Amino acid sequence: MPLNFKLYSTLTNTKEDFVPIEAGKVGLYVCGVTPYDFSHIGHGRGVVVYDTFARFLRETGWQVKYVRNFTDVDDKIIARANERGMEATALAQEFIEAFTEDAQKLNEVTPDVEPRVSTHMQEIIDMIQLLLDNGVAYVGDSGDILLDTTKVDDYGKLSKKPLNDLIEGARVDVSDDKKTPTDSVLWKLAKPEEPKWASPWGEGRPGWHIECSAMSAKHLGKTFDIHGGGMDLIFPHHENEVAQSEGAHKCKSVNYWMHLAFINFDGEKMSKSLGNFKTIRDMLQLVSGEAIRLYMLGTHYRKQLNFTVDALQASETALEKLYRTLKRAVDLPQTDAQDLEHFYGYLADDLNTPKAQAEMFNTATDLNAALDQNNLEKAAVLKAKLVKMGASLGLLTYEPVKYLKGGYKAAPEGAMSDTDVEKLVQERTTAKTEKNWARADEIRDLLKAENILLEDGAEGTSWVRK
Repeated sequence: MPLNFKLYSTLTNTKEDFVPIEAGKVGLYVCGVTPYDFSHIGHGRGVVVYDTFARFLRETGWQVKYVRNFTDVDDKIIARANERGMEATALAQEFIEAFTEDAQKLNEVTPDVEPRVSTHMQEIIDMIQLLLDNGVAYVGDSGDILLDTTKVDDYGKLSKKPLNDLIEGARVDVSDDKKTPTDSVLWKLAKPEEPKWASPWGEGRPGWHIECSAMSAKHLGKTFDIHGGGMDLIFPHHENEVAQSEGAHKCKSVNYWMHLAFINFDGEKMSKSLGNFKTIRDMLQLVSGEAIRLYMLGTHYRKQLNFTVDALQASETALEKLYRTLKRAVDLPQTDAQDLEHFYGYLADDLNTPKAQAEMFNTATDLNAALDQNNLEKAAVLKAKLVKMGASLGLLTYEPVKYLKGGYKAAPEGAMSDTDVEKLVQERTTAKTEKNWARADEIRDLLKAENILLEDGAEGTSWVRK
């Protein structure tokens, strides 16, 4: 039997016991990126959190279908493509590939399905036709198709915003055709030099919100278990998803809504205008993808994360300590992981990754103590437990010595090669044996200048590339 778990649902604003639509199975849909630029660390938080959630579910007995889309038809993509003098489809493909590369460096297990708007036009058109047939959509004076929010029961039930806030937030979806300010565009007729697709209402392309309603229904059904995304998407995007899906199919669309809190950078909202817009790639120049994961999972997903470079680098240091512990235990025999009840219990409580991480670090402390006491049987069990917990969080996936030598990424351009470092370390060892302390110190300083730190121990000298 799969492990029972609780999840905080934005729809009810309560932590609920999860009850699946189909026993033993979880359908999870997450709103993905609009690929017009490199993805920022806020997108990175989504990658890490939902990947960890899917890992937890699978490791505790659930059969998961994880779907995350790419919004590859969008005004921002068209504008950026025009700036660069290229086709919008080519620009979207370029940044989809960049996002995929970044996500892999964050140790993501690729979602089961990654649908794109451009390959689901028929599903989108079919859903819009359903909305028209059901009287929940109308044709505007311009020929655009719009959702009629006055015909939707309980519009606003997800965001729970008062009418004035709904109206203000809906102004992001600009159209002169709107009968009511909260109405949203489902299909917009094409302008010259824009991508377009044939439809019963003329050539055009979908509005922002309808895509996810159509793609989630295709891949997970008219009603599915869990929908995720950032808190910034609750309104208008997810509110309109609810209205569209339920207006078209006349049934509840999603049972549990799971939303991530915002990321600030150095105490301020991250934005390009403030000059503090940081991409995943920016951060991967500083630390490993696993360090980014460790840092992000140290704050509960529903709490705002204040992202700082100092804190990120502290996470790298903490991660290195875990790898040093595993390095000490590298020769221990393989055994099964035990005593994981508390660890998985924390994750089962609305994905409480901070407590799960604390359990992992406590296990590392116990492992070091067992090694110090030469209790190798106990140490082997603790090592297996530590590795298993790490894998559940997408951590500790590298061979320890390789990780500590910077093997998780290519050495910086012009940096000293591993072979040359090893030669100097051996030369220093020889110098120390010959009591040539001046040469030994000279080599240490030379390596330090190359960001290579030496660690002398009973078993010899090891090194770490910082």
